[in-house]
Amino acid sequence: MTTTMSLPQVRELRTEIPGPLSRELQQRRTAAVAAGVSSVLPVFVTEAAGGVLRDVDGNSLIDLGSGIAVTNVGNAAPEVVEPVRRQAGEFTHTCFMVTPYENYLQVCEELAQLTPGDHDKRSALFNSGAEAVENAVKIARRATGRQAVVVFDHAYHGRTNLTMALTAKSKPYKHGFGPFAPEVYRVPMSYPARDQRSGAESAREAVDRIEKQLGADTVAAVMIEPLQGEGGFIEPAPGFLPAISKWCTDNGVLFVADEIQTGFCRTGAWFACDHENVVPDLITTAKGIAGGLPLAAVTGRAELMDALPPGSLGGTYGGNPLACAAALGSIRAMREQDLAAAARGIQDAVMPRLRSVAEYTDRILDVRGRGAMIGVEFVKAGGDEPDPELTSRIAKTCHEKGVVVLTCGTYGNVIRLLPPLVIGHDLLDEGLRVLEEAIVEHTR
Repeated sequence: MTTTMSLPQVRELRTEIPGPLSRELQQRRTAAVAAGVSSVLPVFVTEAAGGVLRDVDGNSLIDLGSGIAVTNVGNAAPEVVEPVRRQAGEFTHTCFMVTPYENYLQVCEELAQLTPGDHDKRSALFNSGAEAVENAVKIARRATGRQAVVVFDHAYHGRTNLTMALTAKSKPYKHGFGPFAPEVYRVPMSYPARDQRSGAESAREAVDRIEKQLGADTVAAVMIEPLQGEGGFIEPAPGFLPAISKWCTDNGVLFVADEIQTGFCRTGAWFACDHENVVPDLITTAKGIAGGLPLAAVTGRAELMDALPPGSLGGTYGGNPLACAAALGSIRAMREQDLAAAARGIQDAVMPRLRSVAEYTDRILDVRGRGAMIGVEFVKAGGDEPDPELTSRIAKTCHEKGVVVLTCGTYGNVIRLLPPLVIGHDLLDEGLRVLEEAIVEHTR
C-alpha cells in the first residue's frame, strides 16, 4: 500500500538490540515499574509511523506486531493524529455520563453500521477490551435472567477478576490470583491442527458438554473469539461458529463474539464473524478501533442493550472525546484505504512463504490465520509436542535483527504476525525474510 509516512519505511540498525540508551532506560524502568508489567522487547521507542518503530538509539525496527493488533491504520496515522489535535484544543473530557458530546454518538452510529447484522443496535463505550468483556457479561446476565457463561479452551478475554475466570491460560494470567468469579464454564474449542475434526463435529462435542453439564436453560451467553488470539491464533474449522451460533439462537442463549483482536479489518473483513456470515447478539471491540488511543465497545441488539436501567453501564473515562475522535479518523482511514483488502493482500503474501518454509522442517505443526493475523506453531521433532523454547529462540533472533514479532499460545509455541495493514510490500518482504532465516537457522 502506498501512503506518505513521517519516517522512512526501512529497517536500519545503528547499534545492537537493545542499544546502550535503551539499556540505560531499562535500568530506570527496573527501579520504577512493577516487575509484573513485562515487555517483549526492551527497546524504548521515540517515534513510530506506518510499519516502523524508531528507538532511542536511532535503530529503525520493522513492526510486525502493531502493539498487539492496535495500530491497524499504522502508527501516528494522520487520519488519527489530526482529529485528536483538533479535539484536544476544544475539550479533553467532560465525562459522557455528566454532559455528553457528539463524537461519542458518531462512534456508536459507525459501530451500528459496521458490525455484523442489519438489526437495530445500541453501543456503550469503555476503555479496554477487558472492560468491554465484563460489561458484555453484565448485559447478557441482566437481559436473559440467567447466570452461566460458557467459554472455550485456549480463550483469552482479559486480566481483571472476571475476565481471568474467562481466560483459559493459567501462567502468567491467572496463577495465584484467585478466587475467580463463579458461573464460568469451559468447553473444547475446534483446533483443526490438533483435533483433525470438522467444525460440525467439534461443535457437537461443545454443545453436548454444555447440555450435559449445565443445561441450556441456565446459560446466559456463549462467548468466543472467532479466531483466537493469545491462545494461539487458532482458527476453528469451517462450520464451527455457525453451529454454535445456531444452538444459541435455538436455546435463547446469547452468542457473544469477542472481536477485540480480530476486529476492524484485521482478518480481511471488517469483523471475523463476517467470514461465515455469523451475526452475534453482542460483539466486543477494542484494540484496532482507535489507532492507539484507549477505547472499547459493546455493541448489541437494541432490546438487549436497552434491558439495563440507566446508570448500570458507564465509567468516568469511557468514550473519552479524544479516543472517539481517533476512532472516527481510524474508521475513515480503514474505509477509504480499503484496509480489509490490504489485510487479504498481506495474507496472500505471507501464507505461501511460511508454508513453503514449513515443507522443509518437521518443527512446524501449522501455519494458519486470516488476513494480517497469522500464526506459526512450533513443535518438537518427530511429533506434535509444543516447543516454546524453539519459538522463543526464533523470536529472539528476529528481535536482534530489528524485526518485532510476538509469541502466543497456551503452550507459548506460536509466533504471531500482526503487521499494520498499511505496511509497504518491501518492508513486509524484508521482515518475512528475517523471520524465514531465523526459522531455518533454528530448525536445521
